[in-house]
Amino acid sequence: MFRELRKELEIEVERPSARLPEVPTEEEIRAFYQQVWQARKFTDMVLIKTLFYTGVRVSELVNIRLQEVDLERCQIRICLGKGGKDRMVPFPHAFRELLGLHIQQMQQKQACYLFESVRKHKYSDRGVRRMLERYAVAAGITRSLSPHKWRHFLFTWLKAQGVDDALIQPYSGHESRQSLEIYSRLSLGEAQPVYEQTMGTFPIQ
Repeated sequence: MFRELRKELEIEVERPSARLPEVPTEEEIRAFYQQVWQARKFTDMVLIKTLFYTGVRVSELVNIRLQEVDLERCQIRICLGKGGKDRMVPFPHAFRELLGLHIQQMQQKQACYLFESVRKHKYSDRGVRRMLERYAVAAGITRSLSPHKWRHFLFTWLKAQGVDDALIQPYSGHESRQSLEIYSRLSLGEAQPVYEQTMGTFPIQ
């Protein structure tokens, strides 16, 4: 009723501007990964890089199966992501050797998932969150940074490098009503070359 009345009277209601998500700084990302590197825990290193390079959600990360990783194409299939949709996400070519070595080790252990415990249980969402929190504390990061904020760093960083939103969306798992028509014409095949070139200067190598 009020909407129709405002329309009839030509009254415009000022809407609050969308709040920008809080993301880590490049300095925090570097300090964080420095702690990961110094810990010399190979699986942690691979997990953190997978998370940061692909921008997948923690809930998606822990459900990645070994057969869903395509080392040749440098892509990972995310099955039944947010909204129950499958999508492909890229990772840098430079990460392929390290990820391949991890996969080989997991295959020797007859694992099903990309990240499993010694008891052959897939990593839990809570366990990954605790890992991120532990390294953040070790890096001296005092403010609260949820996994969503770490994930969002990749997309805001790509945006800052001049990568178009329409090239980021196909693998980010985000949908924009305004951009849906544009996004539907794009594929990962078009986005990946830009991603690969840009990731050469990513804070974590």
